[in-house]
Amino acid sequence: MRILLIGCAVLLRELSNAIVHSPHLVDAQSLPAGLHDTGAKTMRHRIQESIDGAEGKRYDTIALGYALCGTGLVGVRARTIPLVLPRAHDCITLLMGSRDKYTEYFNANPGVYFRSTGWVERDDELVEQAAGIGLSADLEALIEKYGEDAGRYLYDEMMSYRRSYSKLTFINTGLETNDSFKQRARAEATEKGWQFEEFAGSISLFRALLSGDWGGDFLIVPPGHQIFATNDEQIVAAVAANEASGGVLQSVSVNETTPDISDE
Repeated sequence: MRILLIGCAVLLRELSNAIVHSPHLVDAQSLPAGLHDTGAKTMRHRIQESIDGAEGKRYDTIALGYALCGTGLVGVRARTIPLVLPRAHDCITLLMGSRDKYTEYFNANPGVYFRSTGWVERDDELVEQAAGIGLSADLEALIEKYGEDAGRYLYDEMMSYRRSYSKLTFINTGLETNDSFKQRARAEATEKGWQFEEFAGSISLFRALLSGDWGGDFLIVPPGHQIFATNDEQIVAAVAANEASGGVLQSVSVNETTPDISDE
């Protein structure tokens, strides 16, 4: 099977490991870290661009190395090539290894903020990208761009997230070469006055995504369908594009969406 992987740069280490262990031919495209911070419309457009660029290139499947990411994947369409993606709200589920682990940890740890190797090492990129769309965490830069009152208001709004958190958890997926990323995460927690904890993550979902082991943890979107948020434990479903555009949303079961693909 020939797979095109389109994934987030924050998950590049985990996805690269999955490519190495995949029995299939995998080509990969990495999109910028923090794409979801640009807004759902922009994120959807960038991912759709990459999907559309694969048309006519003999791929059997396009694997999305993303979670739902708010609503960033809602409306993304499979043209002539089926899509496969994890059933997950965000990348924390992917890094932990399952929806159950994420739910259990989140419920037991209200006010938790997560970091991983990818989030730590690409933090500068995320800051630069945020500044490029007017979300700089630099008070002076915001005042210069928007004026005194508006700049201070935006700064206060962006810093308000700190009041919602009391703990920083570093997810260690086992691919870290040393403790430097964990120590940087620990230092961030100390600087913000938060508790620090390390969580043993997993790369199982990444490997399953690129091995073709698409059971209940994955959604397959057949050609002519698009991604729809279900707002339930399934998280995502596939709906016919013409039904979605007409205002009628009808979920497609996993069995109905599984394409007939044989290994090359």
